[in-house]
Amino acid sequence: MADLSTTYMGLKLKNPIVPSASPLSLDLAGIKAMEDAGAGAIVLYSLFQEQIAAKTGEVPDRLFSAALGIADATSHFPRNQEYPRGPDEYVEHVRKAKESVRIPIIASLNGASKGGWLDYASSLEAAGADGIELNIYFIPTTGTLLGLDIETAYYDVLRVVKRTVKIPVAVKLSPFFSAIPSVAGQLDGLGANALVLFNRFYQPDIDVSKQQIRPVLTLSRPEDILLPLRWIAILHGQVNCSLALTSGVHSADDALKAILVGANVASVCSVLLKDGVGKLGEIVRGLGARMDELGMKSVESVRGRLSLQSHVEPAAFERASYIKILQSFGRI
Repeated sequence: MADLSTTYMGLKLKNPIVPSASPLSLDLAGIKAMEDAGAGAIVLYSLFQEQIAAKTGEVPDRLFSAALGIADATSHFPRNQEYPRGPDEYVEHVRKAKESVRIPIIASLNGASKGGWLDYASSLEAAGADGIELNIYFIPTTGTLLGLDIETAYYDVLRVVKRTVKIPVAVKLSPFFSAIPSVAGQLDGLGANALVLFNRFYQPDIDVSKQQIRPVLTLSRPEDILLPLRWIAILHGQVNCSLALTSGVHSADDALKAILVGANVASVCSVLLKDGVGKLGEIVRGLGARMDELGMKSVESVRGRLSLQSHVEPAAFERASYIKILQSFGRI
């Protein structure tokens, strides 16, 4: 039987299948169900910067306010009672989750810039969180912000949290940086214990009859794995920190693809929301069976086998792959 154990952000996991932040972790029953299904670790749903700012009365900083382009930057966000839990209740949820399961619990902080919300990192550590995932969700909407401003915001947030806690910290990246290896290298150098590729920037729809913006949550599709596969293959060997692939993992083969390009873990979410938590166990068992079928002894022995690092000239290989894909269209 293949050894599925892996190490992620310094944590020892029994397997590389990790449910990412979602409503499935809103209650202890859901968390326990994911553990029972075989999860290697669980990332809890997010605590948002706006919740903490509303509680403390903090005014959003220059970068955040400029991005929103409005005087009252908090007026469009949900009211406190519309969030599942307040900040202090979230911390207590982390404590109870950690007490109820034996696998690592990773808390999630979701924000866009520096601020007092990052002080909650120490509260999450005290509550027993094994790690923290920083979900930096930021879309610039004004021409006054430069690409360097956005990158610096990521670096600043990580610096603050790394000074605050001793537990490992992961950073969830956007796919829209102009030079992802450079940003990844900077975050790695600043002490990020893991990088998560990629944050899904959900796109709102338009209700034509009402002429209003309509929030829409679109679940990932299996083909969405292609973008993070490519970038993890590029980053493997260029950074020392762990790599997590998220988006598009719907099967055991998808999880194995993530491992082959260099990921330490494969994050699952949409497939669990669509098919139920039982799908998680199916993926874990299927991964072991698939590796046995292919004669793979362990996750660690094959991790990165198909990364660009394994090729003599990665840049030339990437260019050649691009040309081959274009040329293959007429032969499909």
